[in-house]
Amino acid sequence: MNLQVTLATRTFRFGVMLFLALTLYQGVHSVVHAQAPQAKEQDKPFVVEYYYKTRWGYADEFIRLFKKNHYPLLKKQMEIERILQITAVGPRYHNTEEGRWDYRVTIVWKNVQVAFDDYDLQPVTKQLYPDQETFKREEQRRFEILLAHWDLPINTVKLEEK
Repeated sequence: MNLQVTLATRTFRFGVMLFLALTLYQGVHSVVHAQAPQAKEQDKPFVVEYYYKTRWGYADEFIRLFKKNHYPLLKKQMEIERILQITAVGPRYHNTEEGRWDYRVTIVWKNVQVAFDDYDLQPVTKQLYPDQETFKREEQRRFEILLAHWDLPINTVKLEEK
C-alpha cells in the first residue's frame, strides 16, 4: 500500500510538472510570436509634429531663439542618428485664434523607443552653450512667449492600399 501511495504521489507530481512545462512553453511560444510583429513595428521611424503657438507679435522672437538654442541640440541628435529628419513650417495665412499655430516642427525619430527614452542632453548642452546662464535665460524666454505647445505623433495613411 505504501508503494501505491508513493507511485501515485510520483505520478501526480509528474503530471503537475508536465502541466507546468507545457503551460510555460505555450506562454513563451505565444510571447515570442506576439512580439515578432511588434519588433518590426518598433524598428520603424517614428514621426512627431511639434506645434508652437506664440503670443501675438512674438513669433519671430520665438523662432530666432528656437534656431539659436534648440535646433543645434536636435542637429546633434541627427549626428548620432537618433533623429533622421527635422523640418519646420509656418502657415502662410492666419487662422482663427483657437486653431492658430505659428510653427510646426516635424521630427522623424529613428524609432519610437528613441523618441521617448531618457537620453541625457546635458553634456551636449554644456558643450554647445558654455554660458549656461544665457542659455537658460533665453530658453526661459522662449517658453514665456508661448501660449500653447503640443506634440502630435502621426501615422502615415497608405491611400493606395485597400
